[in-house]
Amino acid sequence: MAEIRDEEQLIARGFRRVYAELERYDGPRAGLADVDGSPHYFQGHDYDHAEEYLVWPASEETAALEREQWAIFAEWNQRYEAGEAGAESHPGHGGIDARYDELTGLLAPHRRPPAGARRLIGELGYDGGARYRIDGLDHWFRWHPAG
Repeated sequence: MAEIRDEEQLIARGFRRVYAELERYDGPRAGLADVDGSPHYFQGHDYDHAEEYLVWPASEETAALEREQWAIFAEWNQRYEAGEAGAESHPGHGGIDARYDELTGLLAPHRRPPAGARRLIGELGYDGGARYRIDGLDHWFRWHPAG
């Protein structure tokens, strides 16, 4: 596992914030993170090379919608971890939270990688905070060119 550092150390070493995680399998597989100073989607495209991602820009408006949906999930997760909500109330199940459902529909076309998506290597760093927070996650990425 990567060494845990504080936010200032991560930024100084070139790591960038992850705002939302859309898929996880043995680590982050898809989500929204800063790349080159602006929000980008990332999506793992090969489970044999888990550190390789397709990366493409997200508009500021789309990023705001992603962060809104992430906040709905993170608030639910806080209740879930406190024992105040069950798994059946997860907003991703559909029909639980009308705004979450609406955002899912609005965001779906943006979450597919376009033909011009870049391939980058994502190196993980961790800040030691709670895994799922309204403002993002405990892991950060430092991006490198692939091959």
